[in-house]
Amino acid sequence: MSCDASVTLTRDVEAALVPAGDRVTLLKGETARITQNLGGSYTVIVNGNMFRLDGKDADALGLEVAAKPLQPAGPITPESLEKEIWNQLRSCYDPEIPVNIVDLGLIYDCQLTPLAAERYRVDVKMTLTAPGCGMGPVIAQDVQNKVLSLEGVEDVAVELVWDPPWNQAMMTEAAKLQLGLL
Repeated sequence: MSCDASVTLTRDVEAALVPAGDRVTLLKGETARITQNLGGSYTVIVNGNMFRLDGKDADALGLEVAAKPLQPAGPITPESLEKEIWNQLRSCYDPEIPVNIVDLGLIYDCQLTPLAAERYRVDVKMTLTAPGCGMGPVIAQDVQNKVLSLEGVEDVAVELVWDPPWNQAMMTEAAKLQLGLL
């Protein structure tokens, strides 16, 4: 969801400077303009600079922290877990682009390896729209955290790869339409 609401920070909060990815502290009382609220994170403008805040810090924006999604009932199978992993990946966003990383074509591979009964390791290969993007580690950490939150996932490794290089042809039709590329 894109928005354009101004709020006053209710407490000091850690954020990532976009696009550099540097961690900074935004101070209580500063005015923040929320420009994007997608996938449980927030993109804000403070003093002319863009920052990404984690969803767990929504209270600093005067918003409610979202409840964790419910896990599906029943036994954990590789098929059901893979479906849930892809759902989680679709909830990850670049803070500058209002399209999830799956539809952007940034996920190259996702493999499950059984570790024990209903316990898995997940290996994700992903790329970025530009190799120099400082937000890469932030987005990769978001992927790791969201996949690791799933029942049955014991370990997650996210690898940033550059071959093949990403290009706009890797985007889904829906992503191209949303970005005005069709």
